[in-house]
Amino acid sequence: MTDTDVEYDAVVVGMGVAGSEVAGTLAEAGWSVLGIEARLVGGECPYWGCVPSKMAVRAGNSLAEARRVDRLAGTATVEANWAPVAERIRREATDDWNDQVAVERFNKQGGHFVRGRARITGRQSVEVDSQHYRATRALVVASGTEPTAPPIDGLGQVPYWTNRDALEARQLPGSLIVLGGGSVGCELSQVFARFGVRVTIVEHEDRLLAHETPAAGALLASVFEQEDIGVVTGSAAQRVAGDTDHVRIELANGTAREADRLLVAVGRRTDLADLGVAKLGISADAHFLPVDEHLRVTDGVWAVGDVTGKGGFTHVAMYQARIAAADILGRPHEHADYRAVPRVTFTDPEIGAVGLTPTQARDAGIELRLGDTPLPSTARGWIHGPGNDGFIELVEDRNNGVLVGATVAGPSGGEVLGLLTLAVHAQIPIGRLRQMIYAYPTFHRGIEDALREL
Repeated sequence: MTDTDVEYDAVVVGMGVAGSEVAGTLAEAGWSVLGIEARLVGGECPYWGCVPSKMAVRAGNSLAEARRVDRLAGTATVEANWAPVAERIRREATDDWNDQVAVERFNKQGGHFVRGRARITGRQSVEVDSQHYRATRALVVASGTEPTAPPIDGLGQVPYWTNRDALEARQLPGSLIVLGGGSVGCELSQVFARFGVRVTIVEHEDRLLAHETPAAGALLASVFEQEDIGVVTGSAAQRVAGDTDHVRIELANGTAREADRLLVAVGRRTDLADLGVAKLGISADAHFLPVDEHLRVTDGVWAVGDVTGKGGFTHVAMYQARIAAADILGRPHEHADYRAVPRVTFTDPEIGAVGLTPTQARDAGIELRLGDTPLPSTARGWIHGPGNDGFIELVEDRNNGVLVGATVAGPSGGEVLGLLTLAVHAQIPIGRLRQMIYAYPTFHRGIEDALREL
């Protein structure tokens, strides 16, 4: 501590969804709270992530549904126009990415806000632009993650989009290479393709959505082929060249791809060394901050959100924030349990998953049993008609008779996942799930078919 330290009960580094939740809760409890954010209060989700990207997905899906009219209900002429999508995103992002409303909300809760990049200087102290602050009761680290780029020869000399640039675009390119076949890459690829962009996805793993069950990646690859989206898997990008009007990527398999624009969507990273975590006794080479079941890093220090590495999802961040805030305030609370974290890729079809994939279950030594059913063979899938691609896959721990994982791919896959998330979380016996009555004809009823196949 120095003579110039400004003291608060709590200092929150990073005011994304998790940090804002903790900071606001502590402030409303009467604590003096300092919130620090270098970018926008609210974080990735409302400005570039969950909300605007799903607005774009919704717009692309509306075009796809309109194009299915000819096979269902007559004829329709569809003309894609990105302009209203770009305008809607800007309105949602509060007047071109302005966080004034969010800052004022925090101030009304009783908090104090500082714009700037914080660096940890001691166990409960930070520095922002040469000003020192000290937390007398709690330091909360919620610094989040940033889009990352792989070490590809030439990439640093080529202008490229991240997901942020893509969603800020007022005009779309004629063609686009998307580097990365994970959730973000797949979602944006399909969106832009439906607005007339010629899209090619390049993924160095052997399938799309490499961290999900193999059937999910295979399904998306098939759907993307039908929608004229190029998919290159199993070959890493080795060299990139180009400028603002043209880009060329050379691949490890000896081929090359060219387009007007490049979107890099290979994941996100922390920068713990720059944050100064060594002052907390954490290695500067660490990728994430280690936390216990109360979200404690060490005495007087908590961490929440993406920086903990427990899943880069808004719902995980909010879940952690509630636990951490209660723990800091000494209130009764549950312990963090990540056994049933739901995750959804908002493509068409949606890929919703929870718990372990079959590969992860086998690697964990679980004696498993699989049950699956193709969605088109269900009554609702057959009624749905065009756009009914999908499946339901269940992963059972056969020794304990409970689900440890599940995937639902298809229309409303993320919504159907809800029941299975509950089943995994509560460890509901398979026999009890089989005794349920599933409404006919709903997509949920497909779960009953998959249970029958276990």
